[in-house]
Amino acid sequence: MMAAMRRMLLRRGFPLWLLIGIGCLPACAASLQRSSAIGDVETGDATFYGRRQHGGPTASGERFNMYAFTAAHRRLPMGSIVRVENLRNGLSVVVRINDRGPFTRGRIIDLSYAAAESIGMLQAGVVPVRLRLLQIPVP
Repeated sequence: MMAAMRRMLLRRGFPLWLLIGIGCLPACAASLQRSSAIGDVETGDATFYGRRQHGGPTASGERFNMYAFTAAHRRLPMGSIVRVENLRNGLSVVVRINDRGPFTRGRIIDLSYAAAESIGMLQAGVVPVRLRLLQIPVP
């Protein structure tokens, strides 16, 4: 698959030195393949975090506010805007990514308490969700 990708990129005029670098760094190549685009959809399990983390630092440097509509995601850029739909009840919420996580297999997003409450997941704790990327911050 990597060879096919290199051929495609060479045909599109990618510099050879860059392709060699990508070939030497498979981790970089994998991250390039996972780049995010508006409209991307991801499904998996969501969890939430709240009182214990309230006021603590987030990966973005801001303080965690359990009453704000924010979330943690492993790879989306900080400041990305995502719609999260609870697949059990159809409720959805729009959140801003300001932290990293979750770090448990199968879970794709950690919601703030307020966001989790708005989609009716407080009792369950873990629910299947669909994420849709709505906006990526401009660097």
